[in-house]
Amino acid sequence: MDTALPRETGRTAFRDATDADVPELVALIESAYRGDSSRAGWTTEADILEGQRTDPDGVRATLSAPGSRVLVVERDGAMVACCHLEHRGEAAYFGMFAVRPGLQGAGLGKLTIAEAERSAREDWGVSEMQMTVISVREELIAWYERRGYRRTGRMSPFPYGDERFGIPRRDDLAFELLVKDLGQG
Repeated sequence: MDTALPRETGRTAFRDATDADVPELVALIESAYRGDSSRAGWTTEADILEGQRTDPDGVRATLSAPGSRVLVVERDGAMVACCHLEHRGEAAYFGMFAVRPGLQGAGLGKLTIAEAERSAREDWGVSEMQMTVISVREELIAWYERRGYRRTGRMSPFPYGDERFGIPRRDDLAFELLVKDLGQG
């Protein structure tokens, strides 16, 4: 697949992000997870984290990292969702997933994650998708489980004290690794 061209699905197009997208990506990600705007959707982290979720430098670093791409989802020409994919050998890592809060719950997230899985499997030949989720986000983890992801019980510590990841409002945060077998189909 030529990732320079958008892949159309009805009124929805998928394409790789460019440096020109950085300001809009940061705004989308922040709106989905932090502050009052995030409360319009169900993926908010505003009750467990304050501060930023990402910044322009972090998004630029993600865009320029080897084996890394940010998938932009557009509907009628407007950016409505995004996710980060990183090639890690036989697996791909899925992160930085954001859907515009007012559009959450309408199937756009399902469409985005399905496209990310298809792309990682077809473009990189990976057999597994991995992600980390804050372990107290039970509703979000349940959503991923309904998409075929499974909890591994493997935890990594939350980076307390590193405000690039937000300012924790609780002291029990950790990341849990979730995985999904992408198989061949």
